[in-house]
Amino acid sequence: MSFFGKLKDRLFKSSSKLDEGLEAIVAEGGDAPAETQAPAAPDPVPSLVTPAPVPPPVEAPAAARPGLLGRLFGREEVEVPRRTLDDAMLEQIEDLLVASDMGVETALRVTANLAEGRMGRRLSVPEIKDILAQEVARIMESVARPMPLFPNKPQVVLVVGVNGSGKTTTIGKLASQFRAAGKTVVIAAGDTFRAAAVEQLQVWGQRAGVPVLTAAQGSDPASLAYEAMERAARDGADLLLIDTAGRLQNRQDLMEELAKIVRVIRKKDPTAPHNTLLVLDATTGQNALSQVEIFRRIADVTGLVMTKLDGTAKGGVLVALADKFGLPIHAIGVGEQIDDLQPFDPEDFARALTGAFV
Repeated sequence: MSFFGKLKDRLFKSSSKLDEGLEAIVAEGGDAPAETQAPAAPDPVPSLVTPAPVPPPVEAPAAARPGLLGRLFGREEVEVPRRTLDDAMLEQIEDLLVASDMGVETALRVTANLAEGRMGRRLSVPEIKDILAQEVARIMESVARPMPLFPNKPQVVLVVGVNGSGKTTTIGKLASQFRAAGKTVVIAAGDTFRAAAVEQLQVWGQRAGVPVLTAAQGSDPASLAYEAMERAARDGADLLLIDTAGRLQNRQDLMEELAKIVRVIRKKDPTAPHNTLLVLDATTGQNALSQVEIFRRIADVTGLVMTKLDGTAKGGVLVALADKFGLPIHAIGVGEQIDDLQPFDPEDFARALTGAFV
């Protein structure tokens, strides 16, 4: 299955909710097609002349066959419900987008663009979905950028995020993909407090043929980051990926620990970390906005990776993040397989989110 197919399947619940909501909105104020009535027969009048003979009835022509495309796909054009776009309808669409985790400001922006030049027009659900997909893609287009590669050796990539966001898995997938692209990669298991995270990274390292540097459980992660930079430099590695422990953005002590890691890295190389990736779990909804704000301040986040865009995720929060922060979205993940982490494609995402699959 293609990545877009997987993305479409994972966002099915999100798009089906939009589907149901839009159908209800259009049906609520829908304009029913006018019924065609046959003209009434005239009243009989006395005639002074002999009526002309009535011609034999002519058979009606056979119904027109559907066009080639209609025959190929086994369907004919049918009248679809439509509703005239007005202020009440716009407000309902806006509420639906907010409920999809798009946020109030972004929902207002999208509906304002939807209204431009279309007020008073009769729109169907497929037309509305196409317009919404275009508007979402327009917002996302400027942030869809791959992680930049620099001539620095090693290029230090610090990966941060809250507990359970998918950092460790993301690092393993990135290491495998960069290794496959001909880059020499080293991983530093900076989550020194959780043995399972180290073991998981070691499994990915073996799978990708990438060395994983570890330290004793409970040791200082900043010291490990410093030693990993020295080792990567000695080995001439192209990339050093540093994992960090998951930490809630409202835990001041843990955020201070992350700030210390950044300070120590910069003692070794003032230009590092060259990339700081924030891994976000799509199921967290609007809480992702708070995470970006705080991690950006503490660790100078340069790009985002969104994971777990599965059936439980509303997905619209990614649009809100792009609209509010404008940070590059490097990749999205929709599963546990190596090919389930892919470069972010704004058009594919927009069509999957809104259900405008065709």
